Amino acid sequence: MGETREEPVVDLRLDRAHSARIYDWLLGGRTHFAADREAGRRILSVFPAAGEACRMNREFMHRAVAHLAREGLTQFLDIGTGIPTSPNLHEIVQGISPTARVVYTDNDPVVLAHAAALLRGRPEGRTAYVQADVTVAGSVLEAPQLHATLDLRRPVALTLNALLHFVPDDGRDRAHAVVEELKAALPGGSALVITHGTSDFSPPAMSRVTDVYARAGTPLQLRGAAEFRRFFDGWELLEPGVTLAHRWRPDRSGDPGRPTAAEAVCYAAIARKP
Repeated sequence: MGETREEPVVDLRLDRAHSARIYDWLLGGRTHFAADREAGRRILSVFPAAGEACRMNREFMHRAVAHLAREGLTQFLDIGTGIPTSPNLHEIVQGISPTARVVYTDNDPVVLAHAAALLRGRPEGRTAYVQADVTVAGSVLEAPQLHATLDLRRPVALTLNALLHFVPDDGRDRAHAVVEELKAALPGGSALVITHGTSDFSPPAMSRVTDVYARAGTPLQLRGAAEFRRFFDGWELLEPGVTLAHRWRPDRSGDPGRPTAAEAVCYAAIARKP
């Protein structure tokens, strides 16, 4: 008889708040536990618009990848995927281009435990999951699953949604260095999609949010407009350039004053590689 291989035990550390589960709770999801809910409530107590800011970020992602799919991109690399929340990226892009190929990556055991939900794509296309750390770009770019799914000689849409503010610089400008390494691996015609938290519009509240995450064991580094724009150096920003997530080509018109910048607190932009 063949040897039975046991799957490794994954410690989800359910007694500690986790950024992915906090985000899920703020979005109204169901994959969270007592510590996550408590941290989420503390965030809402210092920044009541946190749930709406998360939803605006998610809606931007939907608009962004739909736009790129309609523009003809059929390969997507989503780093920092987070807990699956339908509609996921592959559902959006394969609804437009059924043959689209999507690779999701995250370094989080919480996401790994739910990754099967990310692999139910259209039969004409393909989806894959890579367990990798964005701060070690080679762990993403050299993954066999990535090369079995995407052709890096053809344009790829790289999405980094609400991820880079969890990559502190530690005096080494780490976040920008990682993004430059990822950009360099992609051919002309590729796209870069990023959202990022900022304290530009509500410094006191966002300072308190940063403290909540720090107490949960997750360093958070919010960045200003100039630092955010640097992620796109050398690439061509799509209109309207760097803006707040809800102001990037909204699907519907509404009160131009709502939400306010102080409530949105999330920059967004898309750029193409010449």
